[in-house]
Amino acid sequence: MMQSKTPKDSHTIYTDMVLPSDTNPIGNMFGGELLARMDRTASIAARRHSRRIVVTASVNHVAFNKMIPLGSVVTVDAKVSRAFSSSMEVYMDVFIENRESGEKYLSNEAIYTFVAVDETGRPVRVPEIIPETEIEKERFNAALRRKQLSLVLAGKMKPQDATELKALFQ
Repeated sequence: MMQSKTPKDSHTIYTDMVLPSDTNPIGNMFGGELLARMDRTASIAARRHSRRIVVTASVNHVAFNKMIPLGSVVTVDAKVSRAFSSSMEVYMDVFIENRESGEKYLSNEAIYTFVAVDETGRPVRVPEIIPETEIEKERFNAALRRKQLSLVLAGKMKPQDATELKALFQ
């Protein structure tokens, strides 16, 4: 039996500066550059949780809420929000640090899904996760709704079987 883990066991922080080669013609970070940084950070979080090789299964949600200008210090903060049988949802918050005050503010959010695999690429089980804080509990509960919605939209689950989604409307 696998030992349960908490989101803090997978907590991963990546901090870097936005350089000229990372920016578009108006001096803001390319979205694809941010996606790559988030993918690397989330994969480390998923690996810390599963202690296995992990592959990106999907980019479930990305919100580019604020532009990230050249020279900004960007921090990607990732934790596994929920573990299913072999997959893990990783929730990320992206912060920009004000160059003068040092204050950090939320600029973007993202949710990726990873699958743990063995050396032949076959999915393997991952430990369950036990959320501790209120935000971890909120993200944990919402992850099941997001998974059910994804399965319904992909035709892999019948809408009437999506109990968490149905509960939203009752």
